[in-house]
Amino acid sequence: MHFTSEASSNGVLERTFTLGDITGVLWSPDSVNSGGPLLLSGHSGGMHKKAPGLVAGALHHVTAHGFTVAAIDAPGHGDRPRSTQDEQAVDAIRHARASGESIAPLVVEYNLSVAQRAVPEWQATLDALQALPEIGTTARVGYGGMNLGVVTGILLAPVESRIAALSLGGVFVDDALLAAAGKVTVPVHYRIPWDDDHLDRNAGIALFDAFGATDKTLHAHSGSLHQVPDHERDCAARFFVEHLR
Repeated sequence: MHFTSEASSNGVLERTFTLGDITGVLWSPDSVNSGGPLLLSGHSGGMHKKAPGLVAGALHHVTAHGFTVAAIDAPGHGDRPRSTQDEQAVDAIRHARASGESIAPLVVEYNLSVAQRAVPEWQATLDALQALPEIGTTARVGYGGMNLGVVTGILLAPVESRIAALSLGGVFVDDALLAAAGKVTVPVHYRIPWDDDHLDRNAGIALFDAFGATDKTLHAHSGSLHQVPDHERDCAARFFVEHLR
């Protein structure tokens, strides 16, 4: 892991980094040893490691609860180049949206492709983060994500025993994702946008039901996927405090 920039503001230290082809950012309390839990944050499709909502959530977790938060650009997102496969998928989604067609099946397929590539990258990133003296191997680890980040988290948690809790937002759901959710056994905090034009609320409820966790909580909020009320962010933070402290 190579840190490429560093800035400090309002008690938060922000450091961007590279790890091979992976580009990421780490937010932590502006002190040498924070000693708090580590949160991994997965962004939505078409977004990046410094998407506004992701940054807002990260800063809240750091300043209010003393957590350390890491985010990386998913393959083909942010500072990472798209493959030919990525370009074709993105073009197909844009064409479907412009034509008034359903983008759901295209997004489902693309999210799965990206998430499958992202899982080993998150594991490598977690290895590198735990090698940092201010984090170490004793800090408990949680994962949060929306849309693409949800698919990544659902695939990551069953194969990564270091993940102790998941907080997830809305996502396009298909049978494959429902099956994968059955393998998630860590505590889950799941949030559904009730009025999103593209996400089916009933499919979201079905996904919640499919999680294999016995400790799971369902929240619903008015508005779209990206209109997350502040109190819902507070709920997610309290969930992580309860399960990671």
